[in-house]
Amino acid sequence: MENNNTDLMRMIQTKFSRLSKGQKLIAEYILKHYDKAAFMTAAKLGASVGVSESTVVRFANQLGYEGYPELQKALQELIKNKLTTAQRIELSNDFIIPNNALKGVLKSDIENIRATMEKINYEAFESTVNSILNSKKIYIVGLRSSAALADFLGFYLNLILDNVKIVSYGMSDIFEQMLTLGEGDCVIGIGFPRYAMRTVETLNYAKSRGADVVAITDSVLSPLATKADYVLIAESNMASFVDSLVAPLSVINALIIAVGLKEKDKISKTFTELEQVWQEYQIYSYKTNKDINKF
Repeated sequence: MENNNTDLMRMIQTKFSRLSKGQKLIAEYILKHYDKAAFMTAAKLGASVGVSESTVVRFANQLGYEGYPELQKALQELIKNKLTTAQRIELSNDFIIPNNALKGVLKSDIENIRATMEKINYEAFESTVNSILNSKKIYIVGLRSSAALADFLGFYLNLILDNVKIVSYGMSDIFEQMLTLGEGDCVIGIGFPRYAMRTVETLNYAKSRGADVVAITDSVLSPLATKADYVLIAESNMASFVDSLVAPLSVINALIIAVGLKEKDKISKTFTELEQVWQEYQIYSYKTNKDINKF
């Protein structure tokens, strides 16, 4: 079903009078507690209002969805950019058992990887690789929690190419760092809920200057996606105060490797020279445990 998620709550209100008694209980709960309902299974939502799991499924069908997972996804799209950090902490207490946080987080990350494999546009991925290779200059912008992803992508692309710039907060404004941006350049914007407004503004600026725009984000409904020529979707869902960046990092790893494979001879030479520098200036430890135990 193609629903505008911003109209979901209004649709529930409109159809309320036609719902069964049990379905009305579900509707009332969602209208009041949609932030929690978005991360509940059908069974848990049913138990919370005193109805069966099958009643929850029929409620989703009544709204026009093929099943409950589709309704749940619509709820998540509706609220994930609106949750405050305090609300995320409250949700994490409900959906991640404190004594088993490791298992809960790992399972969530596995699901994010699986969903990313299903949703990512492989043509957009190849187009992004070609844009990176053919651009005069590549700008990478990712702010707040996405800064780690931007730094990682920039670090490795800088080892492969010589025209990469990581744009970040500093002495000069972001737009000042992109003053010469224009046609033939590429801007890669990275952002996940809650989306940093400065990243969105940067992509809008890049679009106005005629540059190729790539968005690495969580949904085609993301404000970054609406500004982009190529959108790479990576799931980041987690009912917690910490963003799940596992799937986005995996997509970024794939980008780096894909670019590297097309510049294989160049990076082979680069890493040979780097290895000499690393050894000469003792950047890494080359001693084994056996060597250390001698002292």
